[in-house]
Amino acid sequence: MPLPIEAYALIGNTRTAALVGNDGSIDWLCLPRFDSQACFAALLGESGNGRWLIAPRGAVQRTRRRYREATLILETDFETDTGSVRVIDCMPIGRDHCGSVLRIVQGLSGEVAMRMELVIRFEYGSVIPWVQRSGKKLSATAGPDALELRTPVHTRGEDMTTRANFDVRQGESLPFVLTYYPSHQSAPRGFAAQAMLEATQKWWTRWSAQCTHVGSWREPVLRSLITLKALTYEPTGGIVAAPTTSLPEQLGGVRNWDYRYCWLRDVAFTLYALLYAGYRDEAKAWREWLLRAVAGRPQDLQILYGISGERRLPESEIPWLTGYEGAAPVRIGNAASSQYQLDVYGEVLDTFHLTRAAGVATQSRAWEVHKVLLDFLESNWERPDEGIWEVRGPRRHFTHSKVMVWVAFDRAVKAVERFSLSGELERWRALRAEVHAQVCRDGFDADRNTFVQHYGSKNLDASLLMIPMVGFLSAEDPRMRGTVEAIRSELAVDGLIRRYSTTEGIDGLPPGEGAFLPCSFWLADNLALAGRHGEATALFERLLSLCNDVGLISEGYDTERRRLVGNFPQAMTHVALINTARNLSLPRAPQDRRAQRRP
Repeated sequence: MPLPIEAYALIGNTRTAALVGNDGSIDWLCLPRFDSQACFAALLGESGNGRWLIAPRGAVQRTRRRYREATLILETDFETDTGSVRVIDCMPIGRDHCGSVLRIVQGLSGEVAMRMELVIRFEYGSVIPWVQRSGKKLSATAGPDALELRTPVHTRGEDMTTRANFDVRQGESLPFVLTYYPSHQSAPRGFAAQAMLEATQKWWTRWSAQCTHVGSWREPVLRSLITLKALTYEPTGGIVAAPTTSLPEQLGGVRNWDYRYCWLRDVAFTLYALLYAGYRDEAKAWREWLLRAVAGRPQDLQILYGISGERRLPESEIPWLTGYEGAAPVRIGNAASSQYQLDVYGEVLDTFHLTRAAGVATQSRAWEVHKVLLDFLESNWERPDEGIWEVRGPRRHFTHSKVMVWVAFDRAVKAVERFSLSGELERWRALRAEVHAQVCRDGFDADRNTFVQHYGSKNLDASLLMIPMVGFLSAEDPRMRGTVEAIRSELAVDGLIRRYSTTEGIDGLPPGEGAFLPCSFWLADNLALAGRHGEATALFERLLSLCNDVGLISEGYDTERRRLVGNFPQAMTHVALINTARNLSLPRAPQDRRAQRRP
C-alpha cells in the first residue's frame, strides 16, 4: 500500500522536484523538468515502478522529520534499538547539478544497520533501463535518458533493483548522489556532497531572508513561500500548480488530473502573495512568463500552459498504472487547456494591475496586450463558458466568470484613472457597469438572498466567495452576507467548503468530492473582510492544522477518512494560506482589497 499523501515532503531546486516519504523513500521524481517524460517513479506507491529507499534494516522505534530552518533541506531521524541515524535529503541548487538529488546518511548515536533499494524506471514506469557499473558509479540508460548514482557504499544488482546493506556509526556520514543527464552526453562531473549541501542551505537562507511578512503565522507563511519557490521553473519564471499528476481528489475515484502546468487563474493570487511578501523579482519573472505565454491572438488564450509557455498539452491515459490506491485513470496532459473560460481574461488583466500597483515598471508591451484582450472580451463576454472549475459538461453563464469579466474592465478603467495610461475610458466604464448590473440581476437569487453558480440555477458555488476579494461588492453587502451564509449551510462538510455540489452532474463526472481547501481559506477571507475576525481566525487555525508535519498541504481534504487528497503540495492552497494570513494580520485588512489598495 502507498503511504498517505500527507506522509510526503517536497524537495526541489526551482528546476526539478521530488516527494520524499516519511519511511525514507522517494516515490515521485521528475527529471530534469516538471513536465519531463523522464520520470524516475511512475506514481506514488505504484508496485513494480521506481523507488529509492534509504532506511534502517531493522525495526524503527520513532521517526521524526523537519526542514532545516528557512530551507527546503529535509532531515528525517530514525531511532532504533541500536542507535539513531539521520537521512538528509535535498536537491542541490546550481546550474551544474540542477538535475541531482543528494541524500546523506549521518550517524547520530550508536550503530545502525541500513539498507538502500533503488528501482529506476523511465517513461512513467514503462521502461526498464540498462544498468552499468564503473568503480563507485552506477549508470542507468534508456533512450534519451540516463541517471548516475555515486556513493562510497558498495551496491549490488538483484531482481532489477540496485541494493546495498551498510552500517553507519555515530559521527559517520555517507553520501548518495543521483544525477539525471541526457544519455547522448557524458555524465556531469562529481561534486563534494557536503559542499553541495552547504551551498544549498546558504541559497535558501538568503532567499528566505527577503520575506517581509511581519504579522502572525510567520512560520507557515514562509514555508508556503518556500514551497511556491520550489514549484517555480527558474529558467522561465513559470510556476506549476503542483509537481504531481493523478493524485485523486476522491480516493478510488476518477477525478485525477495532471497539475504539472501553469494555470492563468492562479497568476493573480500568486503574484499578490509574492508581492506582499517582498518577492518582486519572482513577480516580475512571472509577469514576463505570462506576457510570453499569452502572446498571439486573444481568441487563442488558454487557461493553462506548460512551464515554458507550451500550448499543446494533449491529455492521455496510462493503462499500465493502477493509480494511487486504485484511483484510475492515471492521466498525462490536461484537456482543460482547450476549454473556453472567460475568467482567465479578468485574471490576466488583474495580474497587470497588481504589478503596476506594486510599483513594478509598466511595460508598453504589457499595456498593448491588455488592450487587445479587452477588445476581444468586449465582443465575447456574453458567451457561456466552462467556468473556473473546468467542468466537462455543457457551457453555462457562470456567475464567477462574469464577475471576472467585470474585473477586466474595472482594471482597465483604473489603468487610465490611476496610472495615466491611454485607453477607451468611457467605453470601459460603460461595459463595467453593464456587466455589474447583469451579474446582480441574473446571477442573484433574491428569494434566497444569494448569488448562484450560473444564471438560472439554484445551485451554489464556492467561487462566489471571490466577489468581495476582487472588489465587485463589499463583504458587508447584504447580498454577500447572504451568499456566505448559504455557502456555509449548503457546501460545508465538517466546517470545510466544497467547490460545488457534484450530485447534480454539472461537471460530467460521477458525484463525490471532499472539501476543496482553497475555498475554505476564501471563506476565512470573507469573514475577515466582514469584520468577523474571531470566526475567521478559528477557521484559519483549523486549516493550518490540516497541514502535514512539515507544513505542506494539498488541494483537498477527505473529512470522513481525515486525509489529504489531490495533487500535492498544491500551489493554490499555499497561496490562499499566505493571503489569508495577511488578511488576518493587517490591522486594516477589511479595506485591503486587491481592486483598491496596493499589495
